Amino acid sequence: MEERTRAYLRGRFRDHYRRTELTLPPAANEREWGFIPWTEGPDTTMVRHRSLLELGDLEEFLVRKRPRHVYFSAGRFRDPGASSMHEKEWQSADLVFDLDADHLPNVTLGEDSYAEMLATCKDALLRLLDFLENDFAFEELEIVFSGGRGYHVHVRDESVRHLDREHRREIVDYVRGIGMEFEELIETETVAGLGRKTPTERHTLRTEGGWGARTHDRFMSFLDELLALEEDAALERLQAFDGIGEGKATATLNAARNNRDQLEAGNVTVHTAVSQLAERFAHRAVEADNAPIDEPVTTDTNRLIRLPGSLHGGSGLETVRLDRDEIDAFEPLTDAVPETFTGHEIRVDVTDGGEVELGGDSFTVTEGDQSLPEYVAVFLMARGRAEKEKE
Repeated sequence: MEERTRAYLRGRFRDHYRRTELTLPPAANEREWGFIPWTEGPDTTMVRHRSLLELGDLEEFLVRKRPRHVYFSAGRFRDPGASSMHEKEWQSADLVFDLDADHLPNVTLGEDSYAEMLATCKDALLRLLDFLENDFAFEELEIVFSGGRGYHVHVRDESVRHLDREHRREIVDYVRGIGMEFEELIETETVAGLGRKTPTERHTLRTEGGWGARTHDRFMSFLDELLALEEDAALERLQAFDGIGEGKATATLNAARNNRDQLEAGNVTVHTAVSQLAERFAHRAVEADNAPIDEPVTTDTNRLIRLPGSLHGGSGLETVRLDRDEIDAFEPLTDAVPETFTGHEIRVDVTDGGEVELGGDSFTVTEGDQSLPEYVAVFLMARGRAEKEKE
């Protein structure tokens, strides 16, 4: 990036911060703060181990320093400005989740557009929130579009703030479905057998919530589709599974037809063939419903995370705090475009052209000197795809 480009972006970031009111995180003076300036060269230099007291008024600091990126720590400390983590004296930490579109298993880099990647990431965010709100019943959540490739979720319930790394890793494993076994989803109950002297055991798939409910929902949806088919088509569908031949397919279909109500109640062990099929849907539920979070972010009790309301120096987009009911309608490539950069054009020399979806429009940008809407130009410059031209 040329100095003229850096100087322009520094100036426009300052203009943005002059007209923006930021909301500090809770206990802001107990957190470490850090930032990345607009330095020369390909490497970035993180300035960290700062307390809010050292920075002063945050809005004045941002106008004065015009940083490329701004961060605060998930951790809370007795002395957040100390130069070593030991000297800071850790007190507690938010539980932070990071979803990065570049790392999602169903995103194809080089093929999916930026907009498609972010849409996939929003789906993953909704799955994550299902775990946090319904499985864990967390209440103090802050949801943030990162301004770049995904979303952050900060959990600030008192019950999680003192968890160590290992306990945080257990939460990571749960939401990612790591190590989840079908047997763990089965409840065993001893019942009196009708006409029998000896009691028997009933095995029931948990349906009230968690991975049991996710498995049961997917399994019952499949069975209902199966039972709606003609017999030959249903048997063919079952035999598409590895290890299910004609005999097992017939036994499974008959058991499903004759025990629909019991299966709906979770009694998937009415027949061995049905139980074996249900187990396959536990693995399918993990593949489809897990939240592919970035594990090191959640397990790190000292992590620095991007400040909501700040600008992302790699895109020129705003880091946006979202209410829960705003997520469905939120369009990151429109709603995160800073108003500061809209309404006029500037000249840039584009070095890497292509399609750009931003501000509700799609642009086919060619290489060379040209005039573009400023928010598109800032996006390209921030990503290293254009340099500022002299006006």
